[in-house]
Amino acid sequence: MALGREEITKIAEHYEAAWNSGNPAQVAACYAPNGGIIINRGTPWQGRAKIVEMAAGFFADVKDMRVILDELRVAGDHVAFIWTFTGRHAGTNNPLDVKGWEEWDLDTGGAISASKGWYDAEDYARQVAGQ
Repeated sequence: MALGREEITKIAEHYEAAWNSGNPAQVAACYAPNGGIIINRGTPWQGRAKIVEMAAGFFADVKDMRVILDELRVAGDHVAFIWTFTGRHAGTNNPLDVKGWEEWDLDTGGAISASKGWYDAEDYARQVAGQ
């Protein structure tokens, strides 16, 4: 049975809360056991253990990270989770305000089976440098 808009909204809110928990395992728990994410066409992070590593890297780089769900677009089991994250870069202490999105495919249980994440890496680097 297909997931409804209300269920998908709850999944997205849970994902937002997982990121805001600061706990990489909570982020990974939003994914199917063999689910994965590719960020900006980079190396795939496949399986929950790798997703824990990916999330831990973001938490290490961004102090006081907050993820905000800006918009949600749904087409069947395909979802666009449009977000902003804020915080301070751990190395430079410069403020960050980064916008991006993830394109999800959800499994029948509502777990993320595949995600493609996008953000402007050049803008992120400028913010890290304080420019």
